[in-house]
Amino acid sequence: MRIGILTGGGDCPGLNGVIRGVVTKGIKEYGYEFVGFRDGWKGPLEALTMPLDLATVKPILAKGGTILGSSRTNPFKMENGVERIKQNLADQGIDVLIAIGGEDTLGVATKLDALGVKVIGVPKTIDNDLNNTDFTFGFDTSVNIAMEAIDRLHTTAESHHRPLIVEVMGRHAGWIALHSGIAGDAACILIPEVKFSVDKVCEYVKSRFETGTAPIIVIAEGAIPQDGDMITKDQPLDAFGHVQLSGIGDWLAAEIETKTGYQTRCTVLGHIQRGGTPSAFDRVLSSRFGLEAITAVHEGDFGKMMALHGTTIARVPLASATDVLKTVPIERYEEITSFFG
Repeated sequence: MRIGILTGGGDCPGLNGVIRGVVTKGIKEYGYEFVGFRDGWKGPLEALTMPLDLATVKPILAKGGTILGSSRTNPFKMENGVERIKQNLADQGIDVLIAIGGEDTLGVATKLDALGVKVIGVPKTIDNDLNNTDFTFGFDTSVNIAMEAIDRLHTTAESHHRPLIVEVMGRHAGWIALHSGIAGDAACILIPEVKFSVDKVCEYVKSRFETGTAPIIVIAEGAIPQDGDMITKDQPLDAFGHVQLSGIGDWLAAEIETKTGYQTRCTVLGHIQRGGTPSAFDRVLSSRFGLEAITAVHEGDFGKMMALHGTTIARVPLASATDVLKTVPIERYEEITSFFG
């Protein structure tokens, strides 16, 4: 059997771990051949390939990003995109395609599965917003990066007696903000799921100063004020219809400074959250996903996505990962508000 692998969407710590798991078990136990498609869905669209063997994947577990490259290409927005993919897969002798990605990448995989392409999905996103899996690899690394940044900013905030805002990723789901904010002892955490009051944030700022420390506010890029809208850059939509978010942290800093008189600054972590070596948790999870994905291929269990349920790697229908976004439940948010202020 000849198997294709691609990684799509934003890069993420742990992608190489999946590739390594798939290829290592696939060659050693099943004798399969592998082809890597480069740059996400652009690879099978344009027949951009690279060989994948044991020597290639052996040293990549600790590397961030993806050796295959990535992109936000949407074949369903391209002329004859599906037909081109099917033809290129046939020309390369590909029997099954393993797609590693988030909501958009797996959304394309789900549509291709319905059109007769044999597909297996592996969930990847630092946002942890894919449905039907407890965690996605990349999330743990991202949270730890954000937590370390918050820890460092505490010292500056206290030295200068000023509030500092940390803007983290999270378009529609506030998981990174929630976890890093709790771990980093934030004065308050603002997520897209719950619109925030600027006046209430200012109360938390004043309250934290009254305790003798300086406040750190953690805000997701998609957070929305009660009397405002999501802040976006004036740029064209990407291939999947997403606007680029930017500026909510700076906007809030100006509001706090105006209302409280405290000089306030914002640090936007941005792509720092995606980069670097994966955490131990993400190395293990990505490896397990890869091993289970190639097992699913061997058993002919197509149209499935690997998922973490508790401590068990399960297989779920691809469509179940993308039919609804996994956002922070209101009760999860409310339970931590005791730490605010």
